[in-house]
Amino acid sequence: PAKKSYGRIKNCACTMSTQAITLKGSADIVAEFFDYAVNSILYQRGIYPPEEFERTKKYQLPLFITKDRGLKNYIDQIVAQMREWLISCEVKKLVVVITDATNGDTKERWNFDIETDKQVIAAGGSDKPESEITAEIRHLIRQITQCVTFLPLLECPCTFDLLVYTDKDAVTPLKWEESEAKYIANAEDVRLRSFTTKIHKVDSLVSYKID
Repeated sequence: PAKKSYGRIKNCACTMSTQAITLKGSADIVAEFFDYAVNSILYQRGIYPPEEFERTKKYQLPLFITKDRGLKNYIDQIVAQMREWLISCEVKKLVVVITDATNGDTKERWNFDIETDKQVIAAGGSDKPESEITAEIRHLIRQITQCVTFLPLLECPCTFDLLVYTDKDAVTPLKWEESEAKYIANAEDVRLRSFTTKIHKVDSLVSYKID
């Protein structure tokens, strides 16, 4: 089926209990992960100066989030919209695209594929312990921060886009626009860890250009 991709996101707090994780609870967990994952990628890849980030702690890890109000609002808006699409089961993928700021050449694509298990939703939610989900997310975030050990150095000024792939019938905000996929020809791919709430599963992969 046709997919739409967009670029333009709310720091969703999880409200978890000992009861089953609901669809909305799972959407909160996944959206919050995307918030921290995007910030981590921007910090680790040096897209913005390190002094524009502040240190925080999440998933029992030291992480860095942007202090820039404009950038934070941009990420918050996309994460908030993704949460709505996670609840409506209409989102398929988030991609963080890093490009050369001078010529638009795509350097990296961080792909996060999303699968939704509607049978678990129909059964009343997920019985997976929050501690297990947090541990899986922690391993994935740690892997993202370690990618700098093998990814090529970004020696040119770079910028980024967030592409959100949805079902073709998903209603999109008026200010959003369709975007090209910005693939990398002959890319090197490295598959990263995944995590699942049992309702939503996130598989991750980074593709990068070899100079």
